Amino acid sequence: MLSLAAGQGLLRGIKMKPIVKILLAAFALAFLGSLVSNVANAAGELDKIKQNGKLRVAVFSDKPPFGFVDENGENQGYDIYLAHRLAEDLFGDPSKVEFVLVEAASRIEIVVADKADVVLANFTVTPERAEQVDFAKPYMKVALGVASPSSAPITEVSQLAGKKLIVNKGTTADSYFSKNHPEVELVKYDQNTESFNALRDGRGVALAHDNTLLFAWVRANPGYVTGIDFLGDLDNIAPAVKKGNTELLNWLNEEITKLTKEQFFQKDYEATLLPVYGESVDLNTVIFTE
Repeated sequence: MLSLAAGQGLLRGIKMKPIVKILLAAFALAFLGSLVSNVANAAGELDKIKQNGKLRVAVFSDKPPFGFVDENGENQGYDIYLAHRLAEDLFGDPSKVEFVLVEAASRIEIVVADKADVVLANFTVTPERAEQVDFAKPYMKVALGVASPSSAPITEVSQLAGKKLIVNKGTTADSYFSKNHPEVELVKYDQNTESFNALRDGRGVALAHDNTLLFAWVRANPGYVTGIDFLGDLDNIAPAVKKGNTELLNWLNEEITKLTKEQFFQKDYEATLLPVYGESVDLNTVIFTE
C-alpha cells in the first residue's frame, strides 16, 4: 500500500505530464518558427538584391591591377571585370553594380554589416576568416612575396631579423609574419598607397604582400625587385558573403563553376593582368583554368 507521501508524489507526477507536453509543444513551435524564418530570409536574399536593382560589391580602390580607381574616377581591374559579369548574369546588365571601396582590414566588417553583398577585394581564404564570413569557390591563386630595393634585395626571410618590414593591417602578410617571425619588426599601414610610399621612403627594408600584386608593382616601378616571390602556402582568393547567406553563396558557386568552364577567367586575365605582367608570369599560377 502506498504511503501518503508516495501517493502525493505520484499525483504530482501525473499532473505535471500535461504541463510538460504543453511546454515541449511550445518550444517546438518556437524552434520551427525560427527555423522557417531563417530559411525564408536566406531564400530571399537574391530577391532582395534584385529589388535593390544593383549588386553591391566591395573592392579595393588602390590595388592595381586587381581593383583601383583610374584617372577618370572609374573602377578598373581584375575584380572589377568579374563584378560586371556577375551583375550581367544576375540582372542582364553589367552596369547594375555598385562598388563599395574598402581597405584590407575592413573587408569582413563591411559584409557583416550589410554594407555590401559580396566582397571581391582580393580576399584570401583563411580558417580564421571563414569563421566570420562564407567563402564561395575560389577564382584566383596567391602566395606571399617580399619586394625590396634592387640595390639591397631581400632574398631570404632570415635577412629581415631585427629589421622593419612593411605590411598592410589585416592581410595574410600581417598574419603570417606575426605568427611565424616575431623577430621581424612589422610596420603596418591601412592602405596600399601608404605601404608602397613607405617602401619608397625607406621606412622599411622591404614590403610583404600578395605575390600577384608585387609582380605587377615591381614591373611598374624600376629599382625594386621581388626578391622572395613565393612564401608560405599557396592560397586561394574567393568571393565572400555574410555568414548564412546560403542562396547568394550557392548562386556564386554555380557562377564560378560556369565561368571557369567557359574560360571567362582567362579572358579576365588577358584583359586586365596580361598587359601588366607581360610574359613574365604564367597565368596558371594565378588563375583557375579548369
